[in-house]
Amino acid sequence: MMMAPELAAARPNLRGGDFYTIATLGSHSALQILKGAHDEGFHTLAIANPAMEGLYRSYAFVDEVIEIERYEDFMALVPELEQRKIIIVPHGSFVAYLSLDEHKKMRIPYFGNKAVLDWEASRELQRQWLTRAGLRLPRQFKTGAEIDRPVIVKLYGAAGGKGYMFLRDAADFEKRAAELARRNYILQEYIIGVPAYIHYFYSPLDGRLEIMSMDRRYETNVDSLGRIPAAAQEGMNLDPSYVVVGNSPLVLRESMLAEAYRMGEAVVRVSQEICPPKGLFGAFCIETIITSDAQFYVMEISARIVAGTNPFIDGSPYSYLNYSEPMSTGRRIAREIKNALLSNSLPVVLDDSSLVD
Repeated sequence: MMMAPELAAARPNLRGGDFYTIATLGSHSALQILKGAHDEGFHTLAIANPAMEGLYRSYAFVDEVIEIERYEDFMALVPELEQRKIIIVPHGSFVAYLSLDEHKKMRIPYFGNKAVLDWEASRELQRQWLTRAGLRLPRQFKTGAEIDRPVIVKLYGAAGGKGYMFLRDAADFEKRAAELARRNYILQEYIIGVPAYIHYFYSPLDGRLEIMSMDRRYETNVDSLGRIPAAAQEGMNLDPSYVVVGNSPLVLRESMLAEAYRMGEAVVRVSQEICPPKGLFGAFCIETIITSDAQFYVMEISARIVAGTNPFIDGSPYSYLNYSEPMSTGRRIAREIKNALLSNSLPVVLDDSSLVD
C-alpha cells in the first residue's frame, strides 16, 4: 500500500553522508525548492553564478553552493555531479539556459519526465496536447495577414514574458515585422479577462492530482499602464511590454474549482498518451485567462514548477486543505522524492534516461 504524504512527514530525519542531495540552479524558484528539501531532511545544493551565490550562502537551509560563471556552463559541471548521489529538481531557468539536447544528455537523477519537454518547448505540439485534452484555446494565426483582431506575440521558451508584444491588427503587425525577423513566435488571439496561473502537482506514486496554489503575474509595463488614464496616454508613444517582475496570490471562486481541477486531470491523462508510460508528473502550471462569462481560456502549460508558486513558500489556502503543515510546491516535490525512497520506488519519480547505467 502506498504511503500517504502525512506518514512520510512522521518518519525520522533522513539526512546523512550517503543520502541524496537535492540540487538545482540558483534562480527562479530555487529558494522554495531547497527550503522544502531541507524541511524534508535532504542535503541541499545550489548551483549559482557570481551574482547570486552570496544570496544562497546567506540561507542556513542551503547546505552547499557551487559557483559557475554562467548558467549556460552547467553542463561542464555534470560529470562531477554524476559522481554524487544527487537528484536534480528542474525549474524555468533550466529551460531558459539549457537546450533540450543538453537536458537529454544529462544522466544525473532528474525529477520529472524529460520527454514532456519536447511538447512544452514546441508551441505547435503544446497546442495539440491542450486541444486533445479538450481545453478551450484562443485562436492562433499562421501569418500576419490573417490577423483580424488584437493579438499577443509570444516568443518560444521560458523568458518571463520578455519580448512579448501586443498588436492591434494586421497593419500593426506589418509595422513591427522587422523586430520579429528570424525569431520563433506565435500570434495568439488576445483574450480580455483575468489572468490566472493554476499550479498543480500530480503524484505518480498514488495517481493523485492536487491544486497547490494560484497566482497572477505583475508585468511591466502593461500593468502600470492601467494607472494612466486613457486620455493621458494619447501621444505618449507607450508600447506595452510583458516582462514579469513578480507574482501575487490569487484565490478562485469555489464554484470554479471543479473546472480548474478537471483541466489538470485532462492534461495529465493526455500526457500519458503522448509521452507514455509516465507522462507529466510532479509540478506543472496551466496559464489561463478567465473571461467575463467565467470561461477558462488556456494560453499555455509549463511542465515544471513555476515562479508563481513563490508567494506560497509557507503554503497556500489550497495546500492547507490537503496538509496539516506548511506545504509549498518545492516541499511537495521533496516529499514525493522522500516517499519514493521510503517505499523503494525512486525510479517512479525520475526520468527514465537517468536510470540507465
